[in-house]
Amino acid sequence: MKLALIRRQFSATGGAELYVQRLLGALTAAGHETHLFAEKWKGQAAGVQFHSVPVDGSRAERPLHFAEAVNAAVQHERFDCVFSLERTLKQDVYRAGDGLHRVWLQRRKQFAPWWKRPLVGLGAFHRNMMALEAQTFDPANTQRIIVNSEMVRGEIAQHFPAFPQERVHTIRNGVDVQRFKSVSRAAARKRFGLAENDFVLVFVGSGWERKGLPWLLKLMAGRSDDPQLKLLVVTRDRMRGKVPPNVILTGPLNDVEAAYAAADVLTFLPIYEPCSNVVSEALASGLPVITTSFNGAGELIDPGINGHVLNDPADLAKLGMCINHWRARGSAAPVKTRQALDLELNVDCTIQVLKLAARKRE
Repeated sequence: MKLALIRRQFSATGGAELYVQRLLGALTAAGHETHLFAEKWKGQAAGVQFHSVPVDGSRAERPLHFAEAVNAAVQHERFDCVFSLERTLKQDVYRAGDGLHRVWLQRRKQFAPWWKRPLVGLGAFHRNMMALEAQTFDPANTQRIIVNSEMVRGEIAQHFPAFPQERVHTIRNGVDVQRFKSVSRAAARKRFGLAENDFVLVFVGSGWERKGLPWLLKLMAGRSDDPQLKLLVVTRDRMRGKVPPNVILTGPLNDVEAAYAAADVLTFLPIYEPCSNVVSEALASGLPVITTSFNGAGELIDPGINGHVLNDPADLAKLGMCINHWRARGSAAPVKTRQALDLELNVDCTIQVLKLAARKRE
């Protein structure tokens, strides 16, 4: 097949782009001709033909300008399948990896301070994003949609009921499972200055408001009298206010698997995540996960078996009970997860959907 992939910004390095890297590699290895349309990229992907789609304008205008420009650029050649990982105007397959912008705004309003709620969603950027989203989920513009959780599938059914559910495919995120099993716990703990009898929570992610770090910091501030409870924070975000002494900031890590190896539980409390990769990474490392019902990756959790799912990310009492559950468990064997976590399965299933779309074009 001759395939066009659309990704506004592409980097050949970095965990966030691992899915695109592996997919491009698998497609070229299988003999498909792959073209990547992007505003800009870093590095190279072997066997992939890059097409620059430069755009200008304000932050509010750039997503719409890119969608218009890439739509025109793709028309210059004939492709068997156009696969977009961005909200764009017309494509055969769209991967809704970012979920729904309108649901994200709902969650922001739900958890914002009362005085800020009337301001959430105002401005041209949000109007443009929701207009693009409506274009993307119009069944006349998109043949098939890939979602990474049943949560997002349900959101599409609620907000875009005209899109046929049989054309929505759930393909969960995948990770390089072996990568997260290869780090020494003792060496990782020594690296981060942790004692063997410390009970260590880990948070991985950037996006202060969306991913719930303020609640974790509040919890740790209230547990300063517990010298063996520590929180390891892996983020590029700048901290706001005073950081409790039982919190260890690592900054961004290229080898995030070391943070998982040093920890006992992943605590990740987003107000909206379609299906966070960090949950799969932690489970692949054998860690239990405490997350929220606003995270599609919570569908991987069997409560009490490999983690817990909170209905309210601000419920610190319930969070504390869940932490105590895993602390009482002690140094047990790695938790087990029923669903497959490997990236190869994700890529294989994605290719099957692209083939379905290509056959429809014939």
